[in-house]
Amino acid sequence: MVGGGPFKGGFRRPSLFAYLLNGTMAAPRPAPLPRLSIGALSRVTGIPIETLRTWETRYGFPVPERRPSGHRVYTSAIVPRLRRISEALARGHRAGQVVAASDAALATLLADVMPDVTPARRRPMGQGGIADLMEAVRRYDGADLTRRLLADWGRQGVVGFLTERVGPLVEAVGQHWANGTLEIRHEHFLTEQLGELLRTLRAPLDDRASGPTAVLATLPGEQHGLGLLMAALVMAASGLRVRVAGTDLPVNEIASLARELKTRAVVVSVSLSGQPHAARHLRALRAALPRATLLLVGGQGAPPAVAGTERVPTFEALDHRARRIVQPG
Repeated sequence: MVGGGPFKGGFRRPSLFAYLLNGTMAAPRPAPLPRLSIGALSRVTGIPIETLRTWETRYGFPVPERRPSGHRVYTSAIVPRLRRISEALARGHRAGQVVAASDAALATLLADVMPDVTPARRRPMGQGGIADLMEAVRRYDGADLTRRLLADWGRQGVVGFLTERVGPLVEAVGQHWANGTLEIRHEHFLTEQLGELLRTLRAPLDDRASGPTAVLATLPGEQHGLGLLMAALVMAASGLRVRVAGTDLPVNEIASLARELKTRAVVVSVSLSGQPHAARHLRALRAALPRATLLLVGGQGAPPAVAGTERVPTFEALDHRARRIVQPG
């Protein structure tokens, strides 16, 4: 969707990590395929743990083995298929279509050109969707929240999903917290769930991106990173090779990374809390970047006019700009 992943911890055995990187293990005779815990499977595929459990219950895949303790373990042979499923979901197909599909059917889906994600192709959503998502947040039901959001993703594509689902949901939870009907723990829960989901959706897009490089970051003092992950999803869908540098970065380090990667564009997200000093930091960043590097600025706190920057006020505008970077003219 690159940057720090949502998962903590590491593999339990170095040999397993080597296997997943290299595809084989040096041995005089074939060795049994490694078994992965559900956490390890989640880390190597980018699919949330709760989603894997939901798919097992609903679609019968992936099927785990059980240790004597009752814990799930999975053969590493299913990793490629799970990655193909994740890519199919990122292209707008529904989980019901792809999780239980045959390998041949999956290959056919993935052979199709990625559907357009511009607003003209969106389908209208039901009126009760945000209320259902809010109830999942209130219950701390990550599986239900993820299931509903993935269904919306399959119907809407990137821009519609962010504009009509994720954005309004974040705003609604923030309003309920301000009104005292939700607590800060609910807002943090939603942020973690969305961050994990956005990275998962972006992973297959990152794998196939071949366009210019774009670096995404927030300015010094800006701790809000959700907008950054949303922008990264839009840009990866356009074919840009996205590098999410993270939040609260010194201006000189953003510029240094951009020069190191020879990036075509730097994208900065500014929240309302980061607005007071944004213009000053953006002027400093513009001065530190190579002249040919675009500096795009979005978010509710984005200043209206800073010389040498381009303001992208909506995800639709960002999508159009990103596609022009990939295919100029």
